[in-house]
Amino acid sequence: MRMNKFLGIATLTAALAAAGTANAVDTIRIGAMPVGSGWYVAAAAIEQALKPALGKTSVEIIARGGGVANPMVVEQGKAEIALSNVATSVWAMNGGELYNGKKATHIRALIGGLNSVYMAMLVRNDFIKSTGLDTMDKIFTSGKPLRIVMKPQGSNVPPTVDMILAAYGLDRAKIKANGGEIIQVNPEQTPSILREGRADILLDTVLKGHPMITEVSLTADVRFVDLSEKARAKLGENGVKPAQFPEWFKGQTGPTWGADFGTHLIARDDLPDDIAYMIVKTFMDKRADLVKAYPAFGAFDPKQAAKPENLGIPLHPGAAKYYKEQGLI
Repeated sequence: MRMNKFLGIATLTAALAAAGTANAVDTIRIGAMPVGSGWYVAAAAIEQALKPALGKTSVEIIARGGGVANPMVVEQGKAEIALSNVATSVWAMNGGELYNGKKATHIRALIGGLNSVYMAMLVRNDFIKSTGLDTMDKIFTSGKPLRIVMKPQGSNVPPTVDMILAAYGLDRAKIKANGGEIIQVNPEQTPSILREGRADILLDTVLKGHPMITEVSLTADVRFVDLSEKARAKLGENGVKPAQFPEWFKGQTGPTWGADFGTHLIARDDLPDDIAYMIVKTFMDKRADLVKAYPAFGAFDPKQAAKPENLGIPLHPGAAKYYKEQGLI
């Protein structure tokens, strides 16, 4: 009787443990951004690559969030993995100002150096012609009403815009007090707002093949304007590296100065090691397919994936196992 009791407890414990493991990998949710964003396209590419590799484990995209939100989405267990910027993941892990001291201590890196993501400025040509303001310095020191469109809170764009404004002694309240406007909308709404002349300035992240930026550049008659030295210095102080991006879009006349956030794939530290390993391996094995679906991945170099400067935060043990086997760490 006593033995049967112990066997029953042991069986129940094993069953509960198995159930917990199954639940932990029942679904892999990918933190991305809203439909129309580059990261949504990237997440969709990753989803398609992972589904065959993970078998019965389903894969879903969380079509919200962004560079600032995603580290906390993973930290809070609302997604198992997520696309994130290196800079914002570091800010989140350290509980930086944007996170009000809340630290994402459970996030870990899976794959670094996915692609560069540049902060950029686009200005309607009608605005430039009517005002003569054709540089960032001229625009933000002009005192004229400025109508700026950008992503909603949760993206890395709003806090980065705040940094740029601060470099000029401005903030959102001062822009509005001067007769300007700050319009925050999801990416799919941005092209029409610029085409219709409801905003003059777009501050956003760009990368090769970005669907919304491509639409804006082709349909809204805009010009890419270099981020100024003053703005680049301010962003550099906050871990966003000054860098030029190539001539990818209509409205550029050559390489354009921006600032690079860096992109990596992150996970919670309690993601099972074998799943983390499989995600990294699948990404490496399916790179050609991923690039077809999301051209920005074309710049990814597997040899750079485990470099500390491309990770920003500690590696997940499952990812580390893969890189060690490949001689990359």
